[in-house]
Amino acid sequence: MGANSITTIDVALGARAYPIHVGAGAIECLGDVLRALDTKGAVMLASDDIVAPLHAERIAGIVRGAGLNCGVCTMPAGEPNKRIAQIDLFIGEFLKAGLDRSSIVIALGGGVVGDVVGFAAASFMRGIRYIQIPTTVVAQVDSSVGGKTAVNHALAKNIIGAFHQPSTVIIDLDFLKTLPDRELRVGLAEVIKHGVIADADLFAYMERNVDSILAKDLDAIEYPVRRSCEIKSAIVSEDEQEHGVRANLNYGHTFGHGIEAASNFTVFLHGEAISIGMCAAANLARDLGMVDRQFVARQHACLAAYGLPTAWPEMPVDDVIEAMRHDKKVRAGTMKFILPDRLGHVVHRTDVKIAQARAALAAVRTA
Repeated sequence: MGANSITTIDVALGARAYPIHVGAGAIECLGDVLRALDTKGAVMLASDDIVAPLHAERIAGIVRGAGLNCGVCTMPAGEPNKRIAQIDLFIGEFLKAGLDRSSIVIALGGGVVGDVVGFAAASFMRGIRYIQIPTTVVAQVDSSVGGKTAVNHALAKNIIGAFHQPSTVIIDLDFLKTLPDRELRVGLAEVIKHGVIADADLFAYMERNVDSILAKDLDAIEYPVRRSCEIKSAIVSEDEQEHGVRANLNYGHTFGHGIEAASNFTVFLHGEAISIGMCAAANLARDLGMVDRQFVARQHACLAAYGLPTAWPEMPVDDVIEAMRHDKKVRAGTMKFILPDRLGHVVHRTDVKIAQARAALAAVRTA
């Protein structure tokens, strides 16, 4: 693959529409993107202390090559640092660098960086433009697209945030060459999720291509990354602020966010918690008569083939349930569950009893 194989996907949101550029070598278009956005003010490249040493110098060089001033600031890597205090720190860096309403912030990194930097951009001067350059699979296929920006509270994940769409998303598959194997696997959980909720053919592709995808064969990875962006961009274009169909993207997340919060965000990476959450959701759908045991087994086998966890033997079920009650998707005390009724399609259920949710969690303590 090369820079000439870049695909552009449009997120159709009227005045807030933006392109997603996908392909190996896509980062080389950054200068053209900045010119197309008529960037006038200073640019800030914000990353974390793992990604910045690998890629920040090169990307800042591209920005400067476009005739713009570019500062660099970093945050400590990891979910525990996705907190309101980091927003204050980033905004301090923006002020010291002289950013104003004509400036652009670039979020370079995984989902944590994208969420934190996006929220800082949404908050600074009541909102300035930003570009997402995701460097992990989970960020490329999920968190960089759609404009959800947020940080965590001690009681709940992503509970402090705003909708703030990026001006452009640049997905360069070459970044995946330096991605640790565990980070690769956790991102693939979101790809498998997209197959379950919207595209049975994508799910089957993931089943067939385990070895080449885990070997970071970019030709094998390009299709699921691109297809995931197509699925998410179509859903976001239809329902930007999650009043309806966008909630489909939360499959596995009601349970998964509860698992993350109950473990104080220290036991699992996000995609690992979502993998377990998908298993719990499939169990719940089976118990409700929506899918059969074969569906549950097939999803379980696919997740396990990518080295993703499908159980948590030490799971504190009551703590997870309590964390789920604080989830931002709760409405008037009622939890919403996104559950499959067949491969490639999900429905929303608000009639699930706490005992049924508890039983679905208990089933993934030993599965």
